[in-house]
Amino acid sequence: MNKGELVDKVADKADVTKKQADAVLTAALETIMEAVSSDDKVTLVGFGSFESRDRKAREGRNPKTGEKMNIPATKVPAFSAGKLFKEKVAPK
Repeated sequence: MNKGELVDKVADKADVTKKQADAVLTAALETIMEAVSSDDKVTLVGFGSFESRDRKAREGRNPKTGEKMNIPATKVPAFSAGKLFKEKVAPK
């Protein structure tokens, strides 16, 4: 499912126009990205949580040449699924 299809489903479920659904979805995603980039954790109970995590520096290899190279430390976005989401995907 891409963003356009998601907007269509949200518009149908919420009984709003596609333009309104797109505006709300875009605003929600931008707000989550801004919060996570500011080192805040965003928790949506039942759905999951978004946060930034530190990735340590490590040694890697260039796949073309096989030459060793250093990969610097960085921050990466992370998502952890909530209990209800996990149960919906993999019912017991």
